[in-house]
Amino acid sequence: MSDSKAPQILVDADACPVKAEIARVAERHQLSVVYVANFGLRPSRDPMVTNVMVPQGADAADDWIVDHVRDNDVVVTADIPLASRVLEKGAHVLGPTGEPFTDHSIGVALAMRELKQHLREVGEHNGHNPAFTQKDRANFLQKFDETVFRAKRLVNRASASRSR
Repeated sequence: MSDSKAPQILVDADACPVKAEIARVAERHQLSVVYVANFGLRPSRDPMVTNVMVPQGADAADDWIVDHVRDNDVVVTADIPLASRVLEKGAHVLGPTGEPFTDHSIGVALAMRELKQHLREVGEHNGHNPAFTQKDRANFLQKFDETVFRAKRLVNRASASRSR
């Protein structure tokens, strides 16, 4: 029996606008999906989909994801600090617009988040994010499929090198 496992998809699901796209790609790649939220997840009949309800709390979903993510898993989140935490564990991370978080980009993303928070606090920024568009959805679908394919390839390559 091989000790490698297929990548799983972990979703910070409370405000995720691309759940349908995630389910479609996961089904095509035959990967399990775990939606993690504080509230309001619709049950799924798909045996490859798991819903995890965490207690109310600022970082409860984030902490659950960090505790359960593995190397080469794929995480979908708009939460930049969560993205940073799971990158440290070797996961691939995408925002819901398809923007990847990488070891190279996460520092800038964290700094921009801090700057925007400061601007909101001093009243210079209204705190609203741009509306989610069909272009964002299409970009996510393409980038997510590419990311899942890459994660699967890396897991298979690691498994092959261990079996030699």
